[in-house]
Amino acid sequence: MEYLQTYFVYIVQCNDDSYYTGITNDIERRIAEHNSGVDVKSYTYLKRPVELKYLATFQFVDQAIAFEKQIKGWSRIKKEALFISDWKKIIEISNEKNKAKKK
Repeated sequence: MEYLQTYFVYIVQCNDDSYYTGITNDIERRIAEHNSGVDVKSYTYLKRPVELKYLATFQFVDQAIAFEKQIKGWSRIKKEALFISDWKKIIEISNEKNKAKKK
């Protein structure tokens, strides 16, 4: 039997109100690492504790990486729409951004 790996794209809110987006194959371990300060060079080290705001699950790492990169390019307001699954607002924000690029 072949074991399928699960990958997670996540967004945490830091104690300074900023957001951090990442990817992992073990969400519980990764959140614990953020909150315990495992890596002093990490973005979240001085911004602890963090709180999980969004989680998406993928079976293929390339899809997870692509989605993580996409989210990292999003505005704060678009990420916050994602937290509540407001797809209408996400589309509106995208359309406004595309209109602005064409001008």
